[in-house]
Amino acid sequence: MKKVGILGGTFNPPHNGHLIIANEVFDALKLDEIRFMPNAVPPHKEKAGDAELSHRLEMTRLAIEDTPYFLLETAEISRGGKSYTYDTMVELKAEEPDVDFFFIIGGDSIDSLKTWYRIEDLIQFVNFVGVGRIGSTGETEYPVTKVDIPLIDLSSTLIRNRFVEGKTVKFLIPEKVEHYIREECLYGSN
Repeated sequence: MKKVGILGGTFNPPHNGHLIIANEVFDALKLDEIRFMPNAVPPHKEKAGDAELSHRLEMTRLAIEDTPYFLLETAEISRGGKSYTYDTMVELKAEEPDVDFFFIIGGDSIDSLKTWYRIEDLIQFVNFVGVGRIGSTGETEYPVTKVDIPLIDLSSTLIRNRFVEGKTVKFLIPEKVEHYIREECLYGSN
């Protein structure tokens, strides 16, 4: 059975922390591929952030294009509206019944799994994979396979703030993503 990791997020912008998480899980669980899945409208936020959906999609594509086992998953964008993991995974499982899906979440999401939409149903057909995140306990009563990764305190918010403040983002995001952000004047860059 094919083993596919799903890393969802706003990717506003995607950063090297996302790439490290995906690569570490890919290696630890011997997956066949990791799909990066930008969400249309995350249910836990009022809006997806400063960059429009088309920009987030293109930045994600650029961030992963040089890694053959990293793919772009557009299910949530195609569906539009609020992106609930349950709805997405039902759709993906129906399209690919012979795939074993591993949904990758950070420690903060592990802590809040009890609040997820239809979590009791979701855990019946999705394997959750949790990675540590500074500032979270990573504890839950739900089944989560834990993967140890190098902990890096990196967030999209930090990256956006760096652009606003005119500070360096070198080694924090892929060069292609930085060039795109500057070309499109996103996040107050020039």
